[in-house]
Amino acid sequence: MSFNSFGHLFRVTTFGESHGPAIGCVVDGCPPGLRFTLEEIQEALDRRRPGTSRFTTQRREPDAVRILSGTLEHPEGGLVSTGTPIALLIENVDQRSKDYNDIAGSYRPGHADFTYDIKYGIRDHRGGGRSSARETATRVAAGAIAAKVLPGVSVRGALVRIGEIEIDRSRWDWNEVPNNPFFCPDPETVPVWTDYLDGIRKRGSSVGAVIELVAEGVPPGLGAPLYGKLDGDLASALMGINAVKGVEIGEGFNAARLTGEENADEMRMGNEGRPAFLANHAGGILGGISTGAPVVARFAVKPTSSILTPRQTVDKFGTETDLITKGRHDPCVGIRAVPVGEAMMWCVLADHLLRHRGQVGENPHWPFPR
Repeated sequence: MSFNSFGHLFRVTTFGESHGPAIGCVVDGCPPGLRFTLEEIQEALDRRRPGTSRFTTQRREPDAVRILSGTLEHPEGGLVSTGTPIALLIENVDQRSKDYNDIAGSYRPGHADFTYDIKYGIRDHRGGGRSSARETATRVAAGAIAAKVLPGVSVRGALVRIGEIEIDRSRWDWNEVPNNPFFCPDPETVPVWTDYLDGIRKRGSSVGAVIELVAEGVPPGLGAPLYGKLDGDLASALMGINAVKGVEIGEGFNAARLTGEENADEMRMGNEGRPAFLANHAGGILGGISTGAPVVARFAVKPTSSILTPRQTVDKFGTETDLITKGRHDPCVGIRAVPVGEAMMWCVLADHLLRHRGQVGENPHWPFPR
């Protein structure tokens, strides 16, 4: 299996399977001299970790990360990157492979079982192998390192929709996101989602979700026209997350409903004689290049394919059968996708910052009097 890496200068390669002994990643291209701690990486992983509420899979994984290479202890504490590849390892400790014995030869509807088998002629039925969302823990670890490449930038994510129930944006409060199990910025929606997901979970079913990401402090000039667009790479990275079926930047598909007057982000001169945007329908990116406004992206996550409701399928011998998937699964995998989306945005922004420096230097080329 090829294509286990993403990024150009800041490049991440992941390895491992859901029920193998460990998963991990190698971060290549990380600049030397970046200071961070193991605790910072672990904190990011703990936000994605399974089993933290009844609304996520009850698989008990501590996701304890080990750093194998690419760092030295800093005299003042913590670690410092050396510029060589940083290898990170997370052991799997709570696999229950026997839960999947009954489906070893059958294809779960909506899952990658069929496509993996038809492409490679072999698949790991234990939790889906590489197709499992378990792999995303390694991306979160890489994202924690990528964040150190971008001082002054913040990346935050929130769940804005579960099934048919959306938040009320007039009540958006970032401070509420860490206070509930849904990463929800609207406190009044939390009890509504709680009742809704309890019903989904008790039926053994699942439901999809939409996550919104906002990156603030992104310098203007990142990205390139045509084939190196910042929004193109961001969309690719987010689509590469397990179970993601749609990505939009800024207004996204809603832009098709707007007129030119409504959609265009008007400008006036702002602080320090620099232009300021009066709106941000473009999501902080124009012509594939960052504008300096917040970069805004949303992605849609489909319902978890492994459910207890009998579904019609076939096995690898062509026999028609009905399938029930046992085991421990997320009733809404979109919940734990929030920190994964944040990590992928961190990695893309870090990669583009290094690419920008390599081509045109450190600062934007303002066409205005200094």
